[in-house]
Amino acid sequence: MVATAATSAFYPVPSSSSEFGAKNNKIGGGSGNLGGIKSKSVPSGSLQVKTNAQAPSKVNGSSTGLSTSVGGKGGDDFSSSHPRTFINQLPDWSMLLAAITTIFLAAEKQWMMLDWKPRRPDMLIDPFGLGRIVQDGLVFTQNFSIRSYEIGADRTASIETLMNHLQETALNHVKTAGLLGDGFGSTPEMCKKNLIWVVTKMQIMVDRYPTWGDTVQVDTWVSASGKNGMRRDWLVYDCKTRETLTRASSIWVMMNKETRKLSKIPEEVRREIEPFFMNTAPVIEDDGRRLPKIDDDKADYVRAGLTPKWSDLDVNQHVNNVKYIGWILESAPPPILESHELSSINLEYRRECGRDSVLQSLTAVTGTDVGTLATSGDVDCNHLLRFENGAEIVRGRTEWRPKLGNNFRILDHISADQGI
Repeated sequence: MVATAATSAFYPVPSSSSEFGAKNNKIGGGSGNLGGIKSKSVPSGSLQVKTNAQAPSKVNGSSTGLSTSVGGKGGDDFSSSHPRTFINQLPDWSMLLAAITTIFLAAEKQWMMLDWKPRRPDMLIDPFGLGRIVQDGLVFTQNFSIRSYEIGADRTASIETLMNHLQETALNHVKTAGLLGDGFGSTPEMCKKNLIWVVTKMQIMVDRYPTWGDTVQVDTWVSASGKNGMRRDWLVYDCKTRETLTRASSIWVMMNKETRKLSKIPEEVRREIEPFFMNTAPVIEDDGRRLPKIDDDKADYVRAGLTPKWSDLDVNQHVNNVKYIGWILESAPPPILESHELSSINLEYRRECGRDSVLQSLTAVTGTDVGTLATSGDVDCNHLLRFENGAEIVRGRTEWRPKLGNNFRILDHISADQGI
């Protein structure tokens, strides 16, 4: 609309002298004339805009030399005595000014949208959570806002929420780097050879859980792990305080999608991924402790009859590794869940799980009497997730610390026992 008005203002439509003067100054009747601007519909359906700049016949009682007649003849005399020149074809300045103002207002609005800045200090970079690559293209960073449906009874994010953030940044890293093929995090060369990534080890240490409404920043990068493995690390920060909330490290290997057997890294794939490797130490050092195997005799808590749902499968048709954590916590002692929070978890994945599997979750509490869990300090547990026939799926170890509100109850309990 602005372009049409501006074009009409700069390039008036030519008209014959008879049309120009015949009805120009007619008072009353059928057509209207406001301010010397007249619009008339033409047979082609377009709109013609004509201008007629007029000056008063007298100024302060003196004649200006311009006469205006009402009627057709006067219009012909005016047209014949004043030939059409560039000057009298100039547009009506009010219309031109309106067009220019509209254009500038539209441009200013677009500029304000592009130059948008957050009003709150905690709404930092990457407000839409799209992520970007930094540090010479080797580190991927992405922001997440903790939603109401991602928190638990304590109003803090669950461990599954943090794991989903880690997995999302890992996949977005591959996608942003231009290495995403048709598979779930697979490169183009991996897709050609029917190879996928599978995780074998995962370590997570949580210093503090974010709460509802917090914005966290997740940084991730990859490094080599032996000859046929890849290590991926994560660091999670509070965007407002820059406090480190979570550290995580994992080991990944390749598996053939058809045969479901582990595979070496082909040279074609190695050439794809090696330019993105960082030569850094793991963010979590392995303490060297083996994860023990537990059975029915050693387990303090057992949960049987766990079955995957269709929504638990990923695009590679196996259960998402985040779901395993939920199943492991199914057999965690209820007193621990009520009075403690998970501070670290160490997992070893041994088999994949399909849709028709039936699982059992076993937990053994170490170093603490099961009857005093609610008033205990730090608690360690060993876990096993297995099929009904006994085949192992995941071994794990978790460490728990008292919740902040429970620390005072523990101190009171210790004082009472010591008679303080």
